[in-house]
This record gives sequence, structure tokens and C-alpha cells, in this order.
Amino acid sequence: MGKTCLPLLPFLILFRIISNEAAITVGGGVGIGLGSGGGGVWIGGGIGNTPTPPSVSKLSGAYTALQAWKSAITADPLGILNTWVGSDVCSYKGVFCGIGSDAEPLVAGVDLNHANLQGTLVTELSLLTDISILHLNSNRFSGTVPDSFRGLSSLQELDLSNNHLSGPFPVVTLYIPNLVYLDLRFNSFSGPVPQDLFNKGLDAIFLNNNQFEGEIPQNLGNSPASVINLANNKFSGNIPATFGFMNSKLKEILLLNNRLTGCIPEGVGLFSEMQVLDVSRNSLMGHLPDTISCLSDIEVLNLAHNQLSGELPDLVCSLRTLMNLTVAYNFFSGFSQECSKLFTRNAGFDFSLNCIPGRDMQRPQPECSVIPGSGLSCLRIPAAQPLVCGTLLGNLKANRTSSSSP
Repeated sequence: MGKTCLPLLPFLILFRIISNEAAITVGGGVGIGLGSGGGGVWIGGGIGNTPTPPSVSKLSGAYTALQAWKSAITADPLGILNTWVGSDVCSYKGVFCGIGSDAEPLVAGVDLNHANLQGTLVTELSLLTDISILHLNSNRFSGTVPDSFRGLSSLQELDLSNNHLSGPFPVVTLYIPNLVYLDLRFNSFSGPVPQDLFNKGLDAIFLNNNQFEGEIPQNLGNSPASVINLANNKFSGNIPATFGFMNSKLKEILLLNNRLTGCIPEGVGLFSEMQVLDVSRNSLMGHLPDTISCLSDIEVLNLAHNQLSGELPDLVCSLRTLMNLTVAYNFFSGFSQECSKLFTRNAGFDFSLNCIPGRDMQRPQPECSVIPGSGLSCLRIPAAQPLVCGTLLGNLKANRTSSSSP
């Protein structure tokens, strides 16, 4: 069968820019989704009728790496690796090639999402020094991430999600110099998360659905990420006080279904571009900080299944972008007229199983006789004066700076 011709632009969009220069494809090919969900297996085949013959100097290392990896794969029910024969690695299914600045062909990426491969990751993969993406979502890879991955000097996106990987947090990923996207979700990684994770210039951090435990590092606020997902782990302790002093580009943070305690920090209001905040299914206590009203772009706010109390204030319910507010399974004692208007705005509002008099589907009165967290400093009367968010946030940042000065 002849190789399929494809337009160049979609391939370049997939691989973006390699070394700040557009990659000219000589391999890669037709994208065929295997399984549901994001991604698919990209079937080999070139752009143009006659691909440039592989360069020995650039592709010999890739051949060694891919053949070593093939030997470590014990199950290939979809026959993906049947094409991994011979030295023309650019014809392998799931392998994409490009041309570098020196006009030599190179392996620019490997995309085996939903390939259902079983096996391990081998140290020889570090020979793929030119790849910018390694996508292995939804396979059955087990074991650990090899320390040799630090040699993947061009790698920007690493997706190991939905596999059977285990062991401690793969610290080697923090030594991949150009990495901006790290996806480890739905594996069996365990133990603490290193502080250096939040010092690295990652734009997306997905650690959800593992077995990570211990406290969230206090330098969480150093991260410039736009998306952080730590949900469905075993994190304990307080949400770091630096929460809110991150890069203002943070759009989503998900901390649901952990073992977090204490208050929601006042710094939450610094997230002026936040769209999704989910801290549900923890053991957070006290009143909501008034600074939540500064989340001018918030669309989804989920505080359910905690031990929060006090009255849900106008300042929160008046957020104009709010599409869904969930406070069920807490100890709130009431909500204001502005909160009632959420129903007329067609915004989702679930306040069930709280302690709100005269409302249906609330906790039995005996459960409301003792409010959890009465000793916490965040259990306070909300400010009587409306907040001026710009002024407030400036003061919070100033206070943080002065408190950290010698």
C-alpha cells in the first residue's frame, strides 16, 4: 500500500514549533483514533509521495531506542508495532518525523494514545533527543519512569496518563529542561510531591487520581501554571497560605477529594482569571473569605462536602460569570437574597444538607447544634463594607511582601 499524502498544516499544528522553527514533515501520517477520549494513534505514512530517505546520523539513535522499546512491550492487541520493522523509523505507526534546522530528518514526536500496549518504559528512550511530544495516554505501561528521561532535551509535552505506572513521584520529569505539559493522572504513583514541581515553568500539571499523600508543598504559589489538578489523592494538611499568590494566568485548580483541613486562604481572591475552583470533598472549615467575591471570571465554584459555616454572602452569589455554585453538605446557616437570584439566572445552585432554617433538604437539627471549626481564625463575621477588589488585592500582596522581608 502506498503512503498517504496529508496536508502539512495540521501536522505542524500538532507539533507546534520545534526549536522555534517550523518542522517540515517527512514522516508521520493519518490519525486513527483507537478507543474513546482525547487522542488517537497516529498511523505512519509520509507527506508527499516520496519521503526523504532516513538520515543515519539523526535517526540511528531513534532506531535503537524504538527497537529496544519494542522488545519491552509484551502485548500489542491492535498490531501497532507490526510496522516497527526496518531502519525507516519515519514509517512506524505512532512515530512522526520532521526536518531540523540542519536539513536532516529527525523523530519529532511519538503519539501512541489509546494503543492499549502493555510493557515498560526503557532507558533507551532517552536517545529520542529531538522529540517534542511523547503521548502515551491509555495504555498498560507499568513500572517506573526511567531516570534517563532527563536526556529528552527537546521534550515539551509528556502524557503518561491512564497507565499502570507506580513508585514515588517521577522526579526525573523535573529535569527535562523544556517541559511545559506534565500529565501523570490515573496511575498509581504515591508518596509526597516535591517542592521543585511548583518552581518549574510548567503551564499544565495533572496529578489527579493517584495515591500522592502528605501536605501540598508550601511553594504552590510559585507555579506559573494555568491548570493544576491534584484531585482524588490523599493530600492532607492546610491549603498553602501562598494559594492565591500564583501567576495570575491560573484558570483552573482542582483539589477535590483529598484530606485537606483548615481554612480557604484569603489569597484566593488574587485569582482574577480563575474560571474553575473545586475544593469539594475535603474537611475545610470556617467562613468563606470575602475575597472570593474578587473572582470576576469564575464560572464553577464547588465547595461541597466540607465543614464550612456562616452565611453565604451576597458578595459570592453576585458574581456575574458564575454558572454553577455548589455548597451542599456543609454547615451554612443561611444565604442572602442575591443567592436566591441564582435560580432566575439559570445558574446551578445546590445548597442541600446544610443548616439553613426553613429550607428543604437540610441537615437534622442535632447535627447543626455544634458547628465544626469554631476555634479557627477564619471563622469570623464578614466585612460590613463592600470590597474594592483592586485595593484589597494590592494590600494582600503588600502584606505578603512585608512579612517576607528580613
